[in-house]
Amino acid sequence: MSRKKRDFKREVLPDPRYGDDVVGKAINVIMYSGKKGVAERALYGALEQMAKKTGVDAVECFHKALGNIKPVVEVRSRRVGGATYQVPTEVRADRAQSLALRWLKEAAGNRSERNLSDRLANELLDAMQNRGAAVKKREDTHRMAEANKAFAHFKW
Repeated sequence: MSRKKRDFKREVLPDPRYGDDVVGKAINVIMYSGKKGVAERALYGALEQMAKKTGVDAVECFHKALGNIKPVVEVRSRRVGGATYQVPTEVRADRAQSLALRWLKEAAGNRSERNLSDRLANELLDAMQNRGAAVKKREDTHRMAEANKAFAHFKW
């Protein structure tokens, strides 16, 4: 373990169009090689497509989809007496959000649509309906935690 003090959490600026912190964080997660403008265009295009298809506010759709991706429990490795156990633990809210955004980016990247905004839009629409690769990742994480529930007493 590090003996240094814990680093403070950096304040993420809200995005310029919607003024939403989570959308700003999503842009930063999607961004590749410092190209923030490209990431903004991709996410804003995806949000506009979602709003057009669903008829609901874009940011509201985004939050609903992200809520369906966020994990509640995960497994963490804990070494006890020479054996390593997968111990299920609750996920903090900030970690759940960052995991959800990471899984969303990865799932959208693996889709076969033409451009990133189409991929993001369709992955978010799937997530709103509890489908898609990002939601499947959350389900797998929950299933793993459920399977290792017997080791929950190692959580201290």
